Amino acid sequence: MDALLPTFISALLAEVGDKTQMLAGLLALRYRRNGAVLAGIAVAALANGLIAAAGGRLVADLVNFRAISLMVALALIAAGAGGLLRRRKPALPGYGRLGAFATSAIAMFILEFGDKTQFLTLTLAVRADSLWLAAIGGAAGILGAAIPAVALGQRFETVLPLAALRLGISLLFLLIGLVVAVAALGLV
Repeated sequence: MDALLPTFISALLAEVGDKTQMLAGLLALRYRRNGAVLAGIAVAALANGLIAAAGGRLVADLVNFRAISLMVALALIAAGAGGLLRRRKPALPGYGRLGAFATSAIAMFILEFGDKTQFLTLTLAVRADSLWLAAIGGAAGILGAAIPAVALGQRFETVLPLAALRLGISLLFLLIGLVVAVAALGLV
């Protein structure tokens, strides 16, 4: 269980105001089939989470605890720095006649591949005993961030103060990442 909750929380926070959350809202507006859009997002998030967690488990036996802690610190700092960067709204993908589920799954898989959430999942999976719990936690966090975007649709950006939330979460990631880095380096 040490993988599920930290991965869920970090993925959920990393996705607030992110381009993937915006894409989820755009897909819901385009298809008007919220269940199919969310199912596609869930499949893509789980696939990306499994890739990240498998990578983390492969690395786990090759590095010591201090290196793992530094990896977590770097992932948190990268997520915080990424959240401070200006983001562009994603373009709505056109995948022909695939439908809501397939378009959502493909678009979210591509957009999330190599994203900060996948990096966070990888580093947290290194510390965990369960590949599956880390992957499920990351996927649940992505899905948890997508649900309000899909449910609110066009009103999503006006209802929530995304810029302020994104700034606060980014600063929190940076602070926690610095604390973990200082502890891992033995500076305190």
